[in-house]
Amino acid sequence: MTKRIGILTSGGDCAGLNAVIRAVVHSANIRGWEVVGILDGTHGLLQKPPQYKVLDPNEFDGNVMRMGGTLLGTTNKGNPFDFPMPDGTKKDRSDEIVAGFKELNLDAVVTIGGDGSFAILKKLAEKGGINMVGIPKTIDNDIGKTETSVGFDTAVSVATEALDRLQPTAASHDRVMVLEVMGRDAGHIALHAGIAGGADVILIPEISYKMEKVAKKIKDVMEGGRNFALVVVSEALKTEKGEKFEVTYSGGEKRYGGIGNYVGARIAELTGAETRVTVLGHVQRGSSPTYNDRLLASAFGVKAVDLIAEGKFGRMVAWQHRTVVDVAIEDAIAAYQDVDPNDTLVKTAKLLGISFGED
Repeated sequence: MTKRIGILTSGGDCAGLNAVIRAVVHSANIRGWEVVGILDGTHGLLQKPPQYKVLDPNEFDGNVMRMGGTLLGTTNKGNPFDFPMPDGTKKDRSDEIVAGFKELNLDAVVTIGGDGSFAILKKLAEKGGINMVGIPKTIDNDIGKTETSVGFDTAVSVATEALDRLQPTAASHDRVMVLEVMGRDAGHIALHAGIAGGADVILIPEISYKMEKVAKKIKDVMEGGRNFALVVVSEALKTEKGEKFEVTYSGGEKRYGGIGNYVGARIAELTGAETRVTVLGHVQRGSSPTYNDRLLASAFGVKAVDLIAEGKFGRMVAWQHRTVVDVAIEDAIAAYQDVDPNDTLVKTAKLLGISFGED
């Protein structure tokens, strides 16, 4: 019997999502299966009728793999178990989503998401008896049980390029350049880009810091004969007093933002150096994926279809020891992966002379 499988993207977008979808479509097509793309994540299943489209392999050529974002659309708002309604109340709409899955007549569904999305999708799958396979994507690279996730490499590449571009202008004007990068609660982007981009200081939420130590590093750099310095800051970094920097959007939603300006102002105050701040924000999400993300996405998409063929559900595709494996979704969610202060790259950075502003 011909299988009919669904695929959806959930949570924030990132580079490489379309490459995953392409891999699933082609791998399924070789088996003679049909792939249904669910639009706008779980929100597409709340519509009557459910919003979807059958994905034609002929439309998924190499150009699709080069595109950023997601052709299916996504959402990172509205927990279906506690869904915000127009009148301000909350409602459990999970039964509606399960009904939407059932209406599409799917044998299985491939979900592409992060740890937050997987927690919700796993709960929905268990409630509705839905055969689910997960593919990890997040620029934060904080999902457990996988060494890397789709979107991370591209985000690091963008941040590294930003440092490459900031360095000449910093040197031209005798300035300290502060670059604020994304990283919801983990400092992986800041750590990787800081090393690759030749930063002098890297500030991440996993390592406590003092601005006096940051200032000392910058003064040492200047006294050593260099007329500029580069500082990378993770958006999730707190002030020395433990305060979060957040921006409130319409509807009351809060997101990280602004810690770079705090750090820049403190550096200027403590060193007297002319300081400028650049906030990358969503620039890190929207790029065409790097070759690494295209390869990872392709390998993950093929593995997900393999798992469906084997009848292995409730599993997440993962990258471990230079190969693709599968792990239990609940184990991946439970093993949240922030930066270990004893990580090899942290030690590498320190031995390169990079400061973390530690006491």
